[in-house]
Amino acid sequence: MLFYSTNLKSPSISFREALLQGQAPDKGLYMPETIPQVSNELLQRLPEMSYPELACELMYPFMMEDISKETLAAITKDAYDFAVPLEQVYDRKYVMRLDQGPTASFKDFAARMMGRLINHFLQQNNQKLLILTATSGDTGSAIAHAFYGLDSIRVLVLFPEAEVTNRQRKQMTTLGKNIGVVALDGKFDDCQALVKQAFADTDLRHMNLSSANSINIGRLVPQMVYYFYAWSRLAKAGEKATFCVPSGNFGDMMGGMLAVQMGLPVHRFLIAVNDNDEFPKYLSSGDYLKIEPSRNCISSAMNVGHPSNLARLVALYGGNMDEKGIIHQQADLNRMNRELWSVSVDDRKTRDTIREAWEQHRLLLEPHGAVGWAGLHEYLGQYPENHAGELFVSLETAHPAKFPEEINRLLGFDPELPPSLMHLEDKPEIFEKIPTDYQGFKKFLTVNYRG
Repeated sequence: MLFYSTNLKSPSISFREALLQGQAPDKGLYMPETIPQVSNELLQRLPEMSYPELACELMYPFMMEDISKETLAAITKDAYDFAVPLEQVYDRKYVMRLDQGPTASFKDFAARMMGRLINHFLQQNNQKLLILTATSGDTGSAIAHAFYGLDSIRVLVLFPEAEVTNRQRKQMTTLGKNIGVVALDGKFDDCQALVKQAFADTDLRHMNLSSANSINIGRLVPQMVYYFYAWSRLAKAGEKATFCVPSGNFGDMMGGMLAVQMGLPVHRFLIAVNDNDEFPKYLSSGDYLKIEPSRNCISSAMNVGHPSNLARLVALYGGNMDEKGIIHQQADLNRMNRELWSVSVDDRKTRDTIREAWEQHRLLLEPHGAVGWAGLHEYLGQYPENHAGELFVSLETAHPAKFPEEINRLLGFDPELPPSLMHLEDKPEIFEKIPTDYQGFKKFLTVNYRG
């Protein structure tokens, strides 16, 4: 099992190397050269497996040359010690709540697995690593908690100061130890651009940099698992599911696409974005235009004007897109439109959806999950005749308690806090502010992370 760069100018490498390296030297993203296929026999056994067992079985083919199955099983058992609720809303419409982990975000599924895998490989060779990651909301806290206290790893998180909630910020800035956090007076895309430039800077190679956001293949492989899990618990014999994924940097969606390529029975993937609508426009026209700067919406983690993982999606459909969003070879748009559907949901519709879901179904959603739920119903409205009785699963990617101001404004109450969010208000914060220019960031790195 080897992994190639989407920019096609770097050599293929193993899973372990791709995990530790993050971004390819040519600024591309790693993708598996071949995608393992799930047998019908395994599909039939999935309903009998626990989540950790299912995760081990599905992920092992991607990394079998680098880790024993027994070790991987122990890691998945340690990483996945929380519930994955599948909430029936009405008929066969479900919400999969991915908000029960230690930071109340779907990012926990990938970050906890990734942190444990990286630490395992580093300890084998007595290595150290500096993780750079950009976040638009939940990635930073999930990565920070997943790597917190690990002796072999330091983490530096960059976030746009004005576009994360207080609770999202405090989940990152109250940790300390090996976790560093910096705020930028800019957008998520500015944070991501600095991280990508640092990875490509030969002057910084001695720092042993790696990534932990969804540009790292180690994030995508764990994220495919919960699609299989939902299908295995909800689908009738031989039935296909339709998933709706609220999407920003498209890592969650790409995890789902890996699952589909492995053989997950899926009718269609629905991709719901906020006002950053570059993907729905590309899907309908074939013309890809980045949104610069990205548009600020209440679904803040999805404020991405150029999703990094689009390069992976284009590659999956036979095309080639570089890190700047330039398409050098067009993807198979006809096939893409048969298998995918996308819609943009603005803030007004997002807020209306939060109200309506609560009033009609007592379904409590936060802004990102509301974008997904709204997208699902836009699709059902366009194609009502084809989907009676079919299985639909919409993803809720963060706990509503992470957005208390918005929920209180719309519904008149504060969501109950999960244990992971309790007592944050009383903890002191530690973070620095830096400008958005690369030379300033490079100086910050060389001064603070020399050793």
